[in-house]
Amino acid sequence: MHNRVGRTLLALSAVLALLVSVPATTASAETIHSGNKVCSMYVNSVGFGAYCSSGMAYTGGQAPPTWRERLDGRPFVPCRDFEIPEGIRLPKAPDGKEWVLRITITDYTLDSYNGGPDAHLERAYVAVNAEEREQCPFPDYMEQFWWPFKSTYPPPALQIMPTYTPRVNVPAYFTLTPDSSMAVKSDGKKYTPEELTSGYFDPKHNLTMRGMVVQLTVDPGDGSAPFKCPTGITPVDDPDGYDQTKDPFNQINPCKHIYKRSSANQPDGMYTVKLTITWEVSYWIGKDAGGWHPIGRANVTAVQRLPVQEAQAIGG
Repeated sequence: MHNRVGRTLLALSAVLALLVSVPATTASAETIHSGNKVCSMYVNSVGFGAYCSSGMAYTGGQAPPTWRERLDGRPFVPCRDFEIPEGIRLPKAPDGKEWVLRITITDYTLDSYNGGPDAHLERAYVAVNAEEREQCPFPDYMEQFWWPFKSTYPPPALQIMPTYTPRVNVPAYFTLTPDSSMAVKSDGKKYTPEELTSGYFDPKHNLTMRGMVVQLTVDPGDGSAPFKCPTGITPVDDPDGYDQTKDPFNQINPCKHIYKRSSANQPDGMYTVKLTITWEVSYWIGKDAGGWHPIGRANVTAVQRLPVQEAQAIGG
């Protein structure tokens, strides 16, 4: 089974490609207080991320110093300009200006380690020139008050069972690989222990974000209607969601399609399968905070060229 899956993924790497899609409206969670942080999060069709107002976390046994103590007499600059997140489309900026994402900390108190209970972040897309950029200067000492991060979705890796080349009148089953069904870091690597505690102040406060595929919509490309498949991460011990001990007509995976005609008369002898992958992004701030909290969904589209053969044998 695993050798067959390996061949499938090698073949898919040549035919699966992300399409340019219109991004979903950016979704923002309400202000999140996590340890010594106040954070605002977003999700769109490219990825997700957060902007936090307190910089990297304090993990020592004592409460962190107040913002006033950290400033040491220097002025507090409550705003900062960031690059526009990928996936956000804006009209052309006026001549001599460029778009920035301006994040402003509001309703804060300096005599608190996290800005106080009313502190929150406001975001705005602003076209600025050089003079207007100076409205939000960013001196080096203000670095300690900011902690942005972002993650993009991994490239989709579609598995088709029982064979990469479906047969006419035999069910073809569609799943995504575990690695392409969940995103936690943009480079695909696992979190280190230090990164897992990146929002720490005490064991009950820790901000983590994740994206998971919750639905796969498949347009099989043969003229039949698209169909939706609720989905998620497949178990490690069952990476393709297909029971090899049963025939294709007795599987529990509902994400399937039966091709009635071969693809011989299609361009390049293959059907064009269109996918819509629905990501749901959630956050977690501690084991006692009710688990994962969804903040929004976004769709990513992809396309695959799929040959379908006129043959009765399953093979592969």
